[in-house]
Amino acid sequence: MEESIWLWVGFNIFVLILLALDLGVFHRKSHAVSTKEAAIWSVVWISISLLFNLGIYYYWDYFVPNSVLTNRDAALTFFTGYVIEKSLSVDNIFVFVLIFSYFSVPAAYQHRVLFWGILGALIMRGTLIFLGAALIDQFHWIIYVFGAFLIYTGFKMFSHENTKLEPEKNPLVKLARRFMPVTEHYEGDRFFVRHAGKLMATPLFLVVLFVESTDLVFAVDSIPAIFAITHDPFIIYTSNVCAILGLRALYFLLASVVDKFYYLSTGLAFILVFVGVKMVIVDFYKVPTEISLGVIFLVLTASIVASLQRTKRLEKSASNT
Repeated sequence: MEESIWLWVGFNIFVLILLALDLGVFHRKSHAVSTKEAAIWSVVWISISLLFNLGIYYYWDYFVPNSVLTNRDAALTFFTGYVIEKSLSVDNIFVFVLIFSYFSVPAAYQHRVLFWGILGALIMRGTLIFLGAALIDQFHWIIYVFGAFLIYTGFKMFSHENTKLEPEKNPLVKLARRFMPVTEHYEGDRFFVRHAGKLMATPLFLVVLFVESTDLVFAVDSIPAIFAITHDPFIIYTSNVCAILGLRALYFLLASVVDKFYYLSTGLAFILVFVGVKMVIVDFYKVPTEISLGVIFLVLTASIVASLQRTKRLEKSASNT
């Protein structure tokens, strides 16, 4: 860590520059994000991540000369972690759709909510990653706890029913309402306003709090999964960040069709169980990263194809009635 501290600083500065350009230049004015714009930004964020992955492949041993990972291993583990986090983020998208629908958030303000929500998510995930890495470094048996938790989460997801939103019971929302009055209506894209000299929060601020709290739950589920691939904090952190940065564009791209991926949650549940088992047996047999990546791609492909075939059958059945 001491030898590569500047690498951490450089990566985070790069991320902050990207976020500043995103909100301050490209999305300075609130507007409804079109599918075309979302597709372009998805390509941009994925391309940046893959270029970073390529940089790891060619320069890892130069920047981190004392690492136990080779260039190839570092690049492969980054890509595998990125794919896992990107896949699990689809569940976030489904919840975002429900949140925006529940609060009737205008399309023009949704990008702003997601921007600040994801910025908070990056901070929370960074904290959880460093905490997890420190625990595993000091107490190896924690890896079994993480594995068992992932297996439990996976089986729980198998029987997962429609997500229930209860904002009135959310601790952050309740705390905000207790200490600050909230306006009845949205005040443009602002989170706070003054009425008669009194500072008030807007419903948009409550939406951000709700997004942050739900993402914390997702982070607790997804971050242990990447520890099954590698224990290197930098690889875990950067792959997580790169996946999260593209989450907003992915939301606007898939929000209208996410309900068509009927079997995707089942596939994600299988992946969580797989990586959980991989962590539990790590001292007896270490599953190669190549096999992990192959299993993940196979399961995702099968669940997406099965979902699309189901949608096609339903549409055909509906057209015949």
